Amino acid sequence: MTILLYDLVGRDATRPFSPHCWKATMALAHKGVDISTVPTRFLEVPTVEGGASKLVPVIRDGEKVVADSFAIALYLDEAYPERPTLFSGDGGKAMARFIERWSQLTIHPYVTTAAIMDLHAMQDEPNAAYFRQSREQRFGKRLEEVMAARDLGLGAFRASLEPLRSMLTYQPFIGGQSPLFADYIVFGALQWARIASPYRLLDDSDVVAQWFERCLDLHGGLGRKVAAAAA
Repeated sequence: MTILLYDLVGRDATRPFSPHCWKATMALAHKGVDISTVPTRFLEVPTVEGGASKLVPVIRDGEKVVADSFAIALYLDEAYPERPTLFSGDGGKAMARFIERWSQLTIHPYVTTAAIMDLHAMQDEPNAAYFRQSREQRFGKRLEEVMAARDLGLGAFRASLEPLRSMLTYQPFIGGQSPLFADYIVFGALQWARIASPYRLLDDSDVVAQWFERCLDLHGGLGRKVAAAAA
């Protein structure tokens, strides 16, 4: 049976950009299940599966509807135990929870700063208006003011990745010799930046950038099928 994935897009339905949807996309590919994506814009999210969630990703697997990327990964491991594991046991689940919080508190804020105007430009007119209003309310300032801090913050952002950088000198993936869901969590955040904005977050020589390139190659180069944002 094919699993439906509701995937966040902007004006161009072929360029899904959400970090959370990319987590789910990579998890589904890791499991090797058949999927069909439903391109979904911000203003369409409340209609997904009769209002199942305020956010995407959402999947439908037969009669089962699951929202939230982490919940989706847990569901996939439980529903398809014969396929490659996303967590490799309870320890892997606990590790992934830590990585998720670290990513959302360390990587996501800076990507938002760096790419916010590019993300706005990706939307059609109604969704761009929604994006601007909701984000400016959240930050208490104009989008242009949010982005103005990106150059000043780049060095601190790169330094904040040192724990990941150091760990990747010992092993090729966060999950060890092969990726687990923890890898897809961080990959999703950097893929969000790659697709949304040409702004350069990492130097090519950075081991984190090299790990990201390995992740782009996973599952038949799935991550590369959406081109990086053009300068």
